[in-house]
Amino acid sequence: TVRIALEQTPPELSADLVDKGIVLTGGGALLKNLDVLLREETRLPITITHDPITTVVLGAGKVLDNLSLLKEITVT
Repeated sequence: TVRIALEQTPPELSADLVDKGIVLTGGGALLKNLDVLLREETRLPITITHDPITTVVLGAGKVLDNLSLLKEITVT
């Protein structure tokens, strides 16, 4: 769940989440009121990118160009 992922987030990333919030991308970001639900459940700022589908493709391309970045930002 989102709460479990947030609880397992390293402190240095948690501070960024509190300051900057969560950005929704991909098809799930298009689900009606998902941003509202997440905002209510997490009490964090939630933003949907202007073009959620395209941002996923662009982000995947950047990660494939720099796989070491993926290892740095992956939360398991």
